[in-house]
Amino acid sequence: MFASVLLLLVALCAHGGHGEEAPRPGHVSVVVVGGTGDLAKKYLWQGFFQLYARQVSGGNTFSFYGGGLSPAEKATPLLFEILKAVSCPGDVSAERCALLREQFLRLSQYRQLKTQEDYQSLAEHIQLQLQQEGMTEAGRLFYLSVPAFAYADIGQKINGSCRPAGGAWLRVVLEKPFGHDYRSAQVLASELRSSLKDEEMYRIDHYLGKQVVSKILPFRTENRKYLDPIWNRQHIERIEIVLKETLDVKGGRIPFYDQYGVIRDVLQNHLTEVMTLLTMKLPSNVSNSEEVLQNKLQVFSSLLPLGKNQAVTGQYQTYNSEVEQELNTTKGHISLTPTFAAVLAHIDEAQYEGVPILLISGKMLDERVGYARILFKNDVFCLQNHNNVHCKPKQIVFYFGHGSLQYPAVLVSKNLFKPVMTGSEWKEVTEHKEVSVLGLPASDYYVQTPAEEKEAYAELISHIFHGRKDSFISTENLLASWGMWTPLLRSLTSAFPRIYPGGAENGDMLDVRLKGNEISYNSEVVIVSADKMGDSSASSFKVMQGKFRSAHMVSAWTEELVETLAADMQEAAEAAIGEGGVFHLALSGGSTPLALFYRLALHHFSFPWRSTHVWMVDERCVPLTEPESNFYSLHESLLKHVRIPYYNIHPMPVQLNQRLCVEDDGGALLYEKDLSQLVNGSSFHFVLLGVGYDGHTASLFPGAKADQHGQSLVALTESPSKPHQRMSLTFNAINRARKVALLVMGKGKHELVTQLSRVKDMPEKYPVTGVKPANGSLVWYIDYDALIG
Repeated sequence: MFASVLLLLVALCAHGGHGEEAPRPGHVSVVVVGGTGDLAKKYLWQGFFQLYARQVSGGNTFSFYGGGLSPAEKATPLLFEILKAVSCPGDVSAERCALLREQFLRLSQYRQLKTQEDYQSLAEHIQLQLQQEGMTEAGRLFYLSVPAFAYADIGQKINGSCRPAGGAWLRVVLEKPFGHDYRSAQVLASELRSSLKDEEMYRIDHYLGKQVVSKILPFRTENRKYLDPIWNRQHIERIEIVLKETLDVKGGRIPFYDQYGVIRDVLQNHLTEVMTLLTMKLPSNVSNSEEVLQNKLQVFSSLLPLGKNQAVTGQYQTYNSEVEQELNTTKGHISLTPTFAAVLAHIDEAQYEGVPILLISGKMLDERVGYARILFKNDVFCLQNHNNVHCKPKQIVFYFGHGSLQYPAVLVSKNLFKPVMTGSEWKEVTEHKEVSVLGLPASDYYVQTPAEEKEAYAELISHIFHGRKDSFISTENLLASWGMWTPLLRSLTSAFPRIYPGGAENGDMLDVRLKGNEISYNSEVVIVSADKMGDSSASSFKVMQGKFRSAHMVSAWTEELVETLAADMQEAAEAAIGEGGVFHLALSGGSTPLALFYRLALHHFSFPWRSTHVWMVDERCVPLTEPESNFYSLHESLLKHVRIPYYNIHPMPVQLNQRLCVEDDGGALLYEKDLSQLVNGSSFHFVLLGVGYDGHTASLFPGAKADQHGQSLVALTESPSKPHQRMSLTFNAINRARKVALLVMGKGKHELVTQLSRVKDMPEKYPVTGVKPANGSLVWYIDYDALIG
């Protein structure tokens, strides 16, 4: 049902988001779509009523509509039962509260919103009301408290029939989930953009409305003189962001939860947002939504990639039977959906280098609590009095609520500093309960808590009313977050979560251990019932050695294949350096080697990068700063994450004299000259190649004569569609190498692999068949998807 509740939007259309603006006076129509649903019942109508109670004398008038698919005669009584239960803010008298509630009910109604005609009818109703009462329209607010698959359709109906005219604003509020991975989020964003402008969309993450979370940036700003010297890797031991829940997933949530799991439900949004607020560069104005966004995006661009070794997952013991019961699955159905996850992230910047960031959440744990903790290193050693305040943990805790403390608070241990908290919205707590907060009694902290506790949705509704965008998720922010989480989610698709009993019985089963960039469970002995094991035959199918096109072949599932290739590459590097002190490595572009680059960045800390020279196999004729550049991709996914001297990196000179790939500029000759001077005998120690769907390798395409480049090592090449669009190593350069690795992955390459297994050497039709090292070895690395489809 459409929730007519979303408060009166600011006339500046939330456009700049540089702080609160006085709302444009006039009439505001609030429509809650899904207005009789659970979220609307628990939070939304209460938030809208509180907004109305505080703004009723602010020069605006309101109408509230609860909308939904049900007919009006069925849903109207349900809506008014919800509306009668709303309560006033604490500073409103009982007499005035009764009057406000009566007015609120009188301004509210239910509308069936199912067809385009229903939306047209609503628009006509609003317009008629404006005319009859002689009101100017300030704006319309639609709160979509419905499943995300309905967003695009509703957006089209609003755009087609319900847009306000005459300069009034339109604001459409969206609830998570915003997709389930990067691609789906991208598609949803594209669909919505066809109907709504970016400034008209407010993606809600209710955690950003929690008072303690919204205080993180102001706290960091107000206490800069204390924090600037210690907010770095020299002083921070680790950062923890934790959300523990005691409830299971029963009660109607399983159809959603079993598709999404704990990482998509909580970590990708709530905990990730908190992480960016804690680690981002401080903006000059914390209310400037554009500056806050850019600083958040910088965090995402600096995160090391997440793979399966950066996460552990669990599932409470009765979850699978609950799924069977609620989804009517077949007996013996095994759900791999995690209900617990602990993820280890690292930011690859000097300020945070080596600082572990833990993001942890789970269902059926021992307590309900949420917090973010920055634990600092302690440089004081107490020889005798170990309880001395100076030897206790040094930490700052942003305590979201519940747990032992019950109320939200910001806590700073007294051996750090006494924090500054400006304004009257926060107060210091001096009388402490006999409770412990993360290892310290409450009396060992300076404790600040909100003077008045406010519900997160009510806070965010107020922000929408005032046109503030800094507490909402932009499209860029959303896609950057999914870009961070999607590779991890894919790597965990077939992972069996650890089964835990739930509650206090979990004991130490979910304790984790950090080792370098990897995380694992601390205890390894876990008894899992037979019905939880599933069919592990596929995962036991390991690395296979064989022959392909008369050359050596390694095949395995993708993860094992990439691990094997990375290990072989490191072995070749160590052998070359042992022999001559240097390793010359030529790497291809495209998407295929990205998994290898991530593997090298995350796990091969002993790789001899300082003695390695990295060359390019080929390059597109675009500036190296463009995402389409092979070098840009290599830099973002590998080079910036490893310690390699900058003078050991050799990008192809595709841009000279402010021109791209112009033959007269001699870029290919320059690269060949560098190669001849630095690489002994122009023979690379290791060349990594991929193969395209048409059989091309490097930028050597079908249709070209195999010997057309003669003795050249580097050439400008022609793609099938455009001439001179690439620079590439030639067969002459590739076939001089000591070892050439051909990496082929994905089901989409199965047909090509089948063709290649049957044809003879045909370099003009299948250029990859021209790869035949003269004095070196060729190894095909083919994953099972490509090999057997």
